[in-house]
Amino acid sequence: MTYSTKGGFYNDGEDNSITKQLNSGVRALMLNIFAYKGDAWLCHGCDYKTGLESRGPALGLFKEVEAFLTLNSYEIVTLILEDRVDAEKNILGKVFDASGLTKYLFSLSKMPLHGEDWPLVKDMVTANQRLVVFSSSKSKQESEGIAYQWNFMVEYKLYTLIGSDGMHTNRGRSLKLNNTSKSLVLFNYVDSEQKKKNKNYHSAFDFTAPKEINTKDLINTIKMCYTSISKRWPNFIAVDYSKRRDGGAVFEAVDFLNGKLLCGCEDVNSCQNGSLCTSDVDDESQNHIWFNV
Repeated sequence: MTYSTKGGFYNDGEDNSITKQLNSGVRALMLNIFAYKGDAWLCHGCDYKTGLESRGPALGLFKEVEAFLTLNSYEIVTLILEDRVDAEKNILGKVFDASGLTKYLFSLSKMPLHGEDWPLVKDMVTANQRLVVFSSSKSKQESEGIAYQWNFMVEYKLYTLIGSDGMHTNRGRSLKLNNTSKSLVLFNYVDSEQKKKNKNYHSAFDFTAPKEINTKDLINTIKMCYTSISKRWPNFIAVDYSKRRDGGAVFEAVDFLNGKLLCGCEDVNSCQNGSLCTSDVDDESQNHIWFNV
C-alpha cells in the first residue's frame, strides 16, 4: 500500500497541527530529531547545531500521534526519523515511553528483510502494533530495537522535480532505486509549478512559496519514475504541503498508487470483487505490497 507522508514537520509550512493532518489522511511523518537540553527535539529547515529556529520538544508531537492511534484503532502510522539523538542515553526511548507510544510499536522482529512481504493490516491491528518507526541511526537497531531505515527501504533524492538532474536518483545513504532487496520505496516530491512561478523558490523549506500541490504534475512524475526503477510504485509519497491546487492533491495520488498496487487500476476505488485492470500486479519486478490488506 501507499501512504501520504508529511516531509520534515515542525510547525512549518502547512499551518496544520499533526492531529489535523492525521485526520485528513496523512499516515507517515518524516521528522528531523536531535538531542537538546537532555531531551529529544524536532527541527526542520534549520541548522540543528547553531540555528534552532522552527524547533521544539518531540514529546508534544508524539503525544498527538498517540492520541490519534488511541482514537482510531484500525489506523497505522509510520515515523521516519532523521535521527541525531545519542543512542547511549536512551533519550528517544524515554520519549516514546512518556508519550504512551511504546505500547503501539511494531516489533522489529516482525519486519521482513530481503524484500519479502510485510504483514497484513488486520494482523497489525489485532496485535495493536500500529506504529512503525524507522531511524537513520544504524546503531539504534541493535541498541534500542528501532529499525534502521536503509535496511528496509530505498529513497528518491530529495526535491525530485520534473526534468531535473536529480530525477530517478537515490538519496545519499539509500541503495539504488531498482534494488528489490529493500521492500519499501519512499518518493520525495516538490511541486515543479512552484519552482517555475517563484524564481527564488529553491527548496521545500521556503515557506513563502505556494503551499499547494499540483495533482496532475505529481501523478505524472510518479508515472515517469515508474519505468526508471524496475517498475516499482512508491509506498510513501513525501510532500511538504498536501493542500490541493487542483484535483485531490497528494491524496488523489495515493488513491492512484494503491489502485496500481492492489489491482492494477488507476484508482483504488475501482478495486472491487478482486478484479484486475491491467497485468501490472503480475509483473515479477513489482514491489511488494506493504501492509497488505
